[in-house]
Amino acid sequence: MNRRNFMTHSAMTMAGVLAIPNVLMASKSDGRRFKIIYDFDIKSDEKEFVAKLWNPLPLDTKYQKVKVLTFDGNYDSYNINSKNPYDAKILYTSWHKDKKKKRLHIEMEMETFDRSVSLFDIEQASKQNLAIPKDIQLYLKPTKHIPTDGKVAEKTAELTKGMSDRFEKVKAIYDWVTEVTFRDPAVIGCGVGDAGKMMESGYFGGKCTDVSSLFVAFLRAEGVPAREVFGIRTGKSYFSKALGKSDDKGFADISSWQHCRVEYYIPGVGWIPSDPADVTKLELVEGLKYSDKRVQELKRKYLHSWEMNWIGFNYGRDFVLYPEPEQYPINMLGYPYGEIEDEVLNYYTPKSFSYEITSEELGT
Repeated sequence: MNRRNFMTHSAMTMAGVLAIPNVLMASKSDGRRFKIIYDFDIKSDEKEFVAKLWNPLPLDTKYQKVKVLTFDGNYDSYNINSKNPYDAKILYTSWHKDKKKKRLHIEMEMETFDRSVSLFDIEQASKQNLAIPKDIQLYLKPTKHIPTDGKVAEKTAELTKGMSDRFEKVKAIYDWVTEVTFRDPAVIGCGVGDAGKMMESGYFGGKCTDVSSLFVAFLRAEGVPAREVFGIRTGKSYFSKALGKSDDKGFADISSWQHCRVEYYIPGVGWIPSDPADVTKLELVEGLKYSDKRVQELKRKYLHSWEMNWIGFNYGRDFVLYPEPEQYPINMLGYPYGEIEDEVLNYYTPKSFSYEITSEELGT
């Protein structure tokens, strides 16, 4: 078996991605701590086959810290890379053509901190109307699934007519998106997140990527940098069981708990967390109306905060993985992406892929 232990992103950068530093253990804090385990056992009907796997690795930020990251398996080669425009960190593993099952085991421990930006700070920064830094302007550009012209531009212009303050525009768009969109349980996985098609069809049902992408497209069309953050729920929500596991005891199978959130950028205060999609999920799961007090409470919270029973991976949309896979560009990378020979595995069906992701909340 090939075993690798890694520390945080900064430690990996200093040591080099192919070095093997000691495992870093966390100290006590006021955050929440989760252990997340990925197990892959890739099979094929072919007697001998080649397999490749690209798995997203978590962001290391102020609101979530990578405390432990280890992996092992019977892969023939691997690398950790972020060779893409979004700096999305990926563990790539590959297996030669042979009869063996292809196995990979990943363990990580994450420390998270509930994230909220003061409304007063946002409002004061927005009034200054500062220039957008060059390194942020990537998140103003359209992509295949996030158009900023056509009906997207027409609707945002209507919603923000007469407004010059960026945050006033954000609030107007957020109000419309949370009111008009709804969660459609028939949509597979997190949804495709094609904002252009949603506007063309006039159908605003979907899941988290659909709702988030619409919000992002509208914000970019109005000159507010915005991006989806693809990740996975890891534990209990203290607001509603609709937004996490029902309790905080033991391991839970989170293989289908992927969730997409949003950040928007106001110069002078930085990236601000938001989650319009969970407003729609609360309505569906708890059987509430948009006007209900509980929904409006979450709506107010999620204009500028996240509950961190979730970890984020990356901001990538419509980009090419490295090494280049059979399918490119990839729509997003919130799920594992794998191939057997030239066949793309269905990451929406963990059992046939096959992988399992589990999570447990640990004591601090």
